[in-house]
Amino acid sequence: MPFRSALSGINAASEDLKVIGNNIANASTTGFKESRAEFADVYAATDGATSNAIGAGVRLAEVKQQFGQGNIGFTDNKLDMAINGRGFFILDDNGARVYTRAGSFQVDREGFVVNSSGNKLVVNNADENGNVTGSVGPLHLDNSNIDPRATNKLDVGVNLDSSQVRPTTQPFDPEVPNSFNHSTSLTIYDSLGASHLATMYYVKTDTPNQWETHMFIDGKDARGATAPPYASDILAFDGAGALASINGTPVPPGVISYDNITLDSGADPLNITINLLSNTPTTQFGSRFNVSALTQNGYASGRLSGFDIDDTGVIKARYTNGQTRVLGQVSLADFANTNGLQQLGETSWAETFASGAALVGTAGSGSLGVLQSGALEGSNVNLTGQLVNMIEAQRNFQANAQVITTADTITQTIINIR
Repeated sequence: MPFRSALSGINAASEDLKVIGNNIANASTTGFKESRAEFADVYAATDGATSNAIGAGVRLAEVKQQFGQGNIGFTDNKLDMAINGRGFFILDDNGARVYTRAGSFQVDREGFVVNSSGNKLVVNNADENGNVTGSVGPLHLDNSNIDPRATNKLDVGVNLDSSQVRPTTQPFDPEVPNSFNHSTSLTIYDSLGASHLATMYYVKTDTPNQWETHMFIDGKDARGATAPPYASDILAFDGAGALASINGTPVPPGVISYDNITLDSGADPLNITINLLSNTPTTQFGSRFNVSALTQNGYASGRLSGFDIDDTGVIKARYTNGQTRVLGQVSLADFANTNGLQQLGETSWAETFASGAALVGTAGSGSLGVLQSGALEGSNVNLTGQLVNMIEAQRNFQANAQVITTADTITQTIINIR
């Protein structure tokens, strides 16, 4: 009798409607991947197959997820991340690894970056120098102040006007403008993070192509003198305007060193090296004085003010003192058989034997997609297609129900034969 076949068809249509209903219910779920019900016919097991064998109905063979790309929408949260291409975010669930496409993250009270379930985002951590290492673990945002760094290097590139002559007022005194030709200043920092004003003065000598230079910090001579005449360093240039020597020593290296500079702030003494041959070296040309390079490597203490994530997943923290620091790089995982992953709910999956081992890498490497910060990947559910599928499942249900009605009518006819 066809009752069992029709009943299996009704059950199959019901399962299909469940899958379709779940897809529609999650049409707006971040990172959700739609599923498809796949069916197989059923035949009675016999020792020999015949050409006129009649099937015994249908069964649900598999509910297969479709890992196609969802649409990416932008948000105002920089911790939101979307993967454009293959790959999954790796999450730490109390020591177990789970995987997701939903990149909606936030910071918990301990400073870890977590999703709505409290699972921690796994990254390749960076060392103290900002170099990404092979150490993998949860991303932690440290809100404590970063220590200050005392200035120990200055890169200076200036052009000294070759048409200048020795100042008429001598000896050099920073309080007397007519005693020097040029000057330039920048802010430096001590070991406590306090700022100080460093000023460099340039004085043309009577010797052609030769200049004196002095450095004062907060109005005090860096060499320790308290009154004129102040000790100087001698810069000599060749006929082409290039720096030839410093205090008689040929360049390179082209540096001036100041050791044990005592400050009034109570900080450790400064030891500063001035590099006059930076990317834009010090020169003496027949043009006006100008500063082409003036940088230093110190900074005050600072607090975390924000961060940025690039398309390869590198996370850079920004601090109130203008410094940046690499915290790590987001790790992504891929699988040989994504349909073999075990669904855990909360738009997350677990590795299984069928999926194969996780292939871990970084965004943009190998087959892995790139990251978009401040964005989320939406569901890949096609609502129009799901509504059409729902109509088809409904028709299948009705047709199988009609088979039962027809079979019942035939049965009643047979029973009523007298």
